[in-house]
Amino acid sequence: MKKHYFLALTILIILSIKTSKAQEKTIQGIINGTVLDEIQKPVEYATIGLFKTTDSSLVKTTLSNPDGKFQFITVKTGSYFVKVNMMGFATHRGKMFTLSDDKLIIDLATINIRAEGKTLKTVSITAVKPLIERKTDKLVMNVENSSVLIGSTALEVLQKAPGVTVDQNDRISMQGKQGVLILIDGKQTYMSSADVANLLRSMQSEQIESIELITNPSSKYDASGNSGIINIKTKKNKNGGTNGSLTASASQSKNFRGNTGINLNHRTAKLNVFGNYNYGNYRNSSLLDIDRIANGTPNTYFMQIGETTRKRENNNFKAGIDYFIDSKNTIGFLANGYLNTGNEFTTNNTLIGRSFNQVDSSLMANSNQKDNFKNLSYNLNFKSILDSTGAEISADLDYSRYNGKEIANYENDYLFANGTRIRPLNLIRNSTPTQIDIKAIKVDYNVSLSKTIKLEAGLKSSWVKTDNDLQAEEFINSVWKNDVRRSNQFIYDENVNAAYTNINKQFKNTSVQVGLRVEQTNSTGNLITTNDIVKRSYLDFFPTFFVQQTLSKNNQLGFSYSRRIDRPSYDALNPFVYYLDQYTYNKGNPFLKPQYTHNFEVSYTLMQKYLLSINYSHVNDVITQVLLPDEKQKALYQTNANLATNISYGANLNVPIKLAKWWEMNNNLNVFYLSFETPNLGGQSLKTGKTSMQFKMQNSFTIVKGFTAELSGNYESPLDYGTLSIGSRYFMDMGISKSLLNNKASLKLAMSDVFNTIEQNITSAYPGLKYDLYQKNDTQMGRVSFTYRFGKNEIKPARRRSTGTEDEQGRIKN
Repeated sequence: MKKHYFLALTILIILSIKTSKAQEKTIQGIINGTVLDEIQKPVEYATIGLFKTTDSSLVKTTLSNPDGKFQFITVKTGSYFVKVNMMGFATHRGKMFTLSDDKLIIDLATINIRAEGKTLKTVSITAVKPLIERKTDKLVMNVENSSVLIGSTALEVLQKAPGVTVDQNDRISMQGKQGVLILIDGKQTYMSSADVANLLRSMQSEQIESIELITNPSSKYDASGNSGIINIKTKKNKNGGTNGSLTASASQSKNFRGNTGINLNHRTAKLNVFGNYNYGNYRNSSLLDIDRIANGTPNTYFMQIGETTRKRENNNFKAGIDYFIDSKNTIGFLANGYLNTGNEFTTNNTLIGRSFNQVDSSLMANSNQKDNFKNLSYNLNFKSILDSTGAEISADLDYSRYNGKEIANYENDYLFANGTRIRPLNLIRNSTPTQIDIKAIKVDYNVSLSKTIKLEAGLKSSWVKTDNDLQAEEFINSVWKNDVRRSNQFIYDENVNAAYTNINKQFKNTSVQVGLRVEQTNSTGNLITTNDIVKRSYLDFFPTFFVQQTLSKNNQLGFSYSRRIDRPSYDALNPFVYYLDQYTYNKGNPFLKPQYTHNFEVSYTLMQKYLLSINYSHVNDVITQVLLPDEKQKALYQTNANLATNISYGANLNVPIKLAKWWEMNNNLNVFYLSFETPNLGGQSLKTGKTSMQFKMQNSFTIVKGFTAELSGNYESPLDYGTLSIGSRYFMDMGISKSLLNNKASLKLAMSDVFNTIEQNITSAYPGLKYDLYQKNDTQMGRVSFTYRFGKNEIKPARRRSTGTEDEQGRIKN
């Protein structure tokens, strides 16, 4: 059946190409030109607007190609002028010209634009992007100029993004909902949520240019991501010739962190070579306290106090080359990866008794875990501009291999209240080697079928194989012996084939886009030791619909709908059991089913900057992390389960305010109702629902030229999520930034969690289960960062492109 869908889409692409070629016969007039900078170098991706001379109305826009050339076709006769805009350059307005019946081809020759920031009659022109920007289909957080965010990991940066929360266990939510799809430079990561968190912990804010928050993506994106997409765009060197930058940062709280990196770029007219390397050395600690009552006759009371200390060394790198075959064809190769090692030591003391004041025994559990994660990814990309209308096709081939190994030793000591041993010291150890192979191929095509109709279409296939081998041993009679109760091997294979198309139609004041994505999934989970095999094969359709209506110059209204899927992450499917101690453990669930979501959103934009959006979503078979009782062992365990439904609706308001010439503020308020319901979860029915809110405020201050400051605050009200009742959180961050050495260097100082208020308090929303959980990480931290930029600044940056394995890599540990 899937072959018919791929065949139909292929025919559609071919017909679209023929249609675009046929349209060239209707050309009425052509306008050509070339955009150059002050030293006669081509300016790539400059925006050129064509305007009528009579009323200065915009007729159409285009972008310059890598040679600086641009072209307007099918232009009616009349008088026109052009405007050229490019970030870092002053806006250029050209002279008037006339397109007539006897002069249907106009050559504007070369247009020279002047770099901004240069002194002209003692006036200096500078431009800095605001921290929060609202664009048509997304909210953008510009990270690179922020002083508050320096020295932070990417995971900590996300916590500052509007509508985004990161809890103490590094689970990422957007507008109150988990299931966010994380992209890096538009590429899916194909990792589990835990592994994405590890990846983001190894990425520094100095590597990030901006973060895009897309609540309702189009059919071009993979259909995964229940609550939307977060795209982290890494920095690309914005200069040409040979240039680069050096960055070093240090942070101090209870523990020290250090990070350093280098970014290099070399570009000529035909070739661009680029790369970067970052090294990080981190130490942090966390506290975990759990008071719990296990039902029985009589009840048993547990008071658990634990502390974990972590050390990590991260090595991230990227290297690539782009070859510009000619003005229309580019081929490139990209390699990136990370080599990360870590060590984690946990002490956990659990007091046990008939009440919280009457202790009759205890369990002392110590563990030491060593981690080693390695990921190497390769991408081969080809991009071609097919004709003068801007029709474009691109293809990506991707391969990624992930290798991880965790070695853990556990020591459990069972004691009476007087300190004597109840039983001999229990020693166990685990070795968990993991290998993940990812292959993907994708082709994207877009064409303008007419002045007002644009078509996008594409194909993608990915193949993922994970191999997890748990080798558990127990120390018995002075000999390490295999623990057959826990040792196991789990192999998971997944193939996803996808095809999509989007058609966008522009009316006078209305834009309509209709899309459809088809995904066919085949998966097999094989628990080797017990020969448990779970196979699934399913075909899904994911329609999308977008309408944008311009009511007036200062009023725009939008509506969007999408259907989405979230497949279980690899570690969630892995059925292995991991113990913190006898009474606290984690296990996977190989029987998890995918969840399906219907997302609706209405948005209103006032004066191009104030935004109100109202959203509603309905999720079936929602995949949720739950805390449940193991009544036989009197234990508390964590796993993932499919709950019947999850309904959420709410409103998000974003209000930027310029309080003074030197003071800008951005306020984001997210209010939502979130409910979960399932008839049978561990023998109990579950029904929860609560209205919650999140408020984030960002203040930017210009003290003097080149000297800026920031102050940000965050509040999150109590929230019910599945079986968890989560308490409120609030914190404040501050920072200052100073430009040095004629803007070639910058020094930034920051303090995160100024009043040390970030903590997590959780109680149970599951019927009959009683516990109070308190978790506190090392969050109050002072930071200092220095960046130095060197080299020429003549040409353009490395080409940003998305690979085909971004979604799959988002489901891996590192």
